[in-house]
Parts: sequence; C-alpha cells; structure tokens
Amino acid sequence: MTRIGVVTEQGSETRVAATPATVKQLIGLGYEVVVEAGAGERSSFPDDAYVAAGASIVPGSDAITSSIVLKVNAPTDAEIALLRPGTTLVSLLSPALRPDLLEALSARGVTALALDAVPRISRAQSMDVLSSMANIAGYRAVVEAAHEFGRFFTGQVTAAGKVPPAKVLVAGAGVAGLAAIGAASSLGAIVRATDPRPEVADQVKSIGGEYLKVEVDEVMESADGYAKATSEAYDRRAAEIYSEQAADVDIVITTALIPGRPAPKLITAADVASMKPGSVIVDMAAGMGGNVEGSVAGERVVTPNGVVILGYTDLASRLPTQASQLYATNLVNLMKLLTPGKDGQLVIDFDDVVQRGVTVVRDGETTWPPPPVQVSAAPAAAKGATDAAASAPAPKPKRQLTPAGRAALIGLGIAGLFVLNAFAPQPLPQHITVFVLAVVAGFYVISKVAHALHTPLMSVTNAISGIIIVGAIVQVTSEVPAVQVLASIAILIASINVFGGFAVTRRMLSMFAKGDRASS
Repeated sequence: MTRIGVVTEQGSETRVAATPATVKQLIGLGYEVVVEAGAGERSSFPDDAYVAAGASIVPGSDAITSSIVLKVNAPTDAEIALLRPGTTLVSLLSPALRPDLLEALSARGVTALALDAVPRISRAQSMDVLSSMANIAGYRAVVEAAHEFGRFFTGQVTAAGKVPPAKVLVAGAGVAGLAAIGAASSLGAIVRATDPRPEVADQVKSIGGEYLKVEVDEVMESADGYAKATSEAYDRRAAEIYSEQAADVDIVITTALIPGRPAPKLITAADVASMKPGSVIVDMAAGMGGNVEGSVAGERVVTPNGVVILGYTDLASRLPTQASQLYATNLVNLMKLLTPGKDGQLVIDFDDVVQRGVTVVRDGETTWPPPPVQVSAAPAAAKGATDAAASAPAPKPKRQLTPAGRAALIGLGIAGLFVLNAFAPQPLPQHITVFVLAVVAGFYVISKVAHALHTPLMSVTNAISGIIIVGAIVQVTSEVPAVQVLASIAILIASINVFGGFAVTRRMLSMFAKGDRASS
C-alpha cells in the first residue's frame, strides 16, 4: 500500500496540507496516510483528530520519507535532502519563478507536482489552489484594512452626528479582488474597482461594487485565464484614475499580478502622498514586487503623511483552519484524478492537460514549462482575421412587420375566427373564442416579461390551468366507469400541476430574494 506523508510546515506557515476530513478521503482512495506529529496544531487540527480519521502519527522527519509527500509551501533545502529518489512531492512550487528549485528536485530524482500550475480550465476548477487561497486572502485583506482603519465602514446617522461610509478602491477584479469587493461591500463601504478586462464589470456590480472602466481602444483578452500585460495607453489612463481615486478613497486594496513577471506598479509615491492621514493600503502583490511604491513584503509601513501600507504575504495563512480545509480539498481532488483505480496507485497521464500541467519534474527530469493550454472561451483570432472581419459585408437586418402588415394579419385572424364560429356547431364557437383570446393575452404577457422570470411565471400559469380539476371533480361522479377512471387521473395530474407550480414559483422567488439581499 502506497504511503502518503503529511509534513509539518516550516517557519511561520500555519496551514497544513491535509485535514482529518481529507485524510478519510485519501484513505478511501486506497492510500496509507501518516501525519507528522503536530502538523495540524496551528490550523486547530490536533493529532487525535487525525488518528480518529485513520491516519498514523509519526515523529520528526518520518513523514517526508513517504512515497508521496504532501506539503503547502515548497520544500527547504534540508527537506529536499530527505526526499528519497522516486518520491512524488505535491505542493506549491512557483515553477516559473524558481528554476533553482526545479533543478534541485530533478537532481534528487523525484517527481514534483506544482499545485500552483493547475491550468485554468473548467475541469480543473476543483483543484485550483490559487483561486481558493486568493478568495481567502481577498477577504482577509479587508479584515486587516478594517483593523488598521479603525473607523466604520458603513455610514450611520446617530444622535451625535452623521458618519460617512468608507470608500474603498480595489485594483484588480480577479478572485482575490472580487472577494475583497464582496467583503467591503457587505460591511457597508462604497466600493470601486478597476480591471483591464471589461467583462468583469457585471461581476463587480453583482456584489455591490462600481466598475471604473479605463477608456482605451484596446480589448484585454487572455488565452490562459489570467490578465495579460497592459499597453502604454491603458497604463497612462489607469494611472490617472488611480491618482484621482487615491485622493478620494480611504482604503486601497491592490491585487494585480501577471504570471511569471513582477507585479505592475499601480500606486505611485505621489498617489500615496495625496491620500488622507489614516488611510490604509493593502498591497496583496507585495511578495511579487508590489503594486504600491513603498510597500515592503511581509511588513507594515507608515508613511510620513500617516498612510498605513500593509505588505503582508501570509493573508491566507491568517485564516488557517479554512485555508487548510480548502487547500487540502483541492489536493484531494487532484489525487482522485491521479488515482483512477482508487487502489492506492498514483498514475500520471501526460495525455491529460491537467496532469501534464502540474507535473514540473518527472522521475528526475524537468518537464516545465508544459505545452500551452487554450482556456479562453473565445478562440484566438487568426492572423488577418480582424481585417477580414472589417472587409466582410454587414449581415442583413432581420425583416420586421410594418404596422400595416401587422394590422393586415390581425384582420385576417379576426376574419378567420368569424368564419370558423359561423359554421362550427354549438358550444364549440365559444370555446374557440376563449382559446384565441387566451393565446393573444398570453403572447403579450410573456413577451413583456424578462427572461429570468419566465420560470416562475410559467409555473404560476400551470397552477392556474389546474382549473381543469373542477371539471374532473364534476365528471368523477359519472355512472360510466371509463369516465370515472379518466376523471380520477385528471384530478391526480391537475393536483400535481397546481401544487408543483406554486412550489417552483416559491423556490424561484426565494432565489431572487437571496440575490437581492446579497447585492444590497
């Protein structure tokens, strides 16, 4: 049976690569799990909880000698020296930024899987550690900012006077940025956000933020799921917006990162100097060079004009229990992919883009970088496609009825109804008239309702149509057995229609109500 070892993280790291809940899942995949003593204590997971989940507690460095080693952060030189040839290491490795680490792992003859190299495709979302940790970090950034700010986020009117709401600017509306926008908005702040991708505007608005669009003749698209480097025109206009906002807002949270490159500078020293005393900046990109001039990775800096700049790089680790649970769940989802037989045998298939993407070293051979993966929903435009599109003839507009044509059709329909009623036997004419009027009324009602409300509207309509239950009740007393059977079936089906229609309507409207509360 293959053994998985969960190692205690070094330094100030509070997260752990497996929790008692995920240990059970790993054992269910056929693995034996050992946990280094005290590995989960800083995440509030005691050794007893791991034992109860089926793991064994081992002392010292015994866990790192396992066939598969699970970690959060990249291994230290001392830990690499303890890895045995043929071991599979799974952790955050930053392969694009640490070629020396890949070289050391290759020399050791191990296989290394980088959880921060999971391609951003739909099938791999459950393994996307970067998104999970960014979500937590964005939330924690607002908590840290609120602590330093020391004032209300929400506006209040009290007997002692009026308190204005705090103004927050979030630079970057990725996973971390959206989490920060949602947290700040829920606290009552006025939240504004920037991002080079205009398609995120609706997401920002849906969680209570205001999207500040940078007006330039450029479409910011990316084929790998990440924001790309911006143009000079964009940077120039964005800098103007940041300068305007810095002088107005109370809190700035920056999240802008470009994979494999230093973080772009967004907030200059002049912008910081223009901010009000007591303002707070949280530079979430401080570990990659920083988005803010003057930020220092891992430190709290106070400027001469009283602005606090937080360059903390351990925001996710400051919520260790939730962060460990999400990280460990992402890791388990990857292990499920790598253990198709659920027999405790890890299999790496390079024909799978996810497995190929995360494998940075295989049996001592460096396999980074992987082949590019197209993850954008829109296919990349071929060379010259823009010119071809520009020269292509515009599509013909759809033909629409003129008022005269519409009137002619209505008149024709009325004439047809009149002729039909003139020759149809009683009581068919009155039923036909009611049916036609219902069709006309239904058409105009449905065409004026938003698409999102069609389901609750139609479910109510179905319930109302259950009026046939009255006719069925009348017929169930018939002396003809066949009529009684048909009437009983009609009562049953109509009852399902009535109660089901209102049940669906209630559920749909409650979903809309939840959405309204979330965005308010």
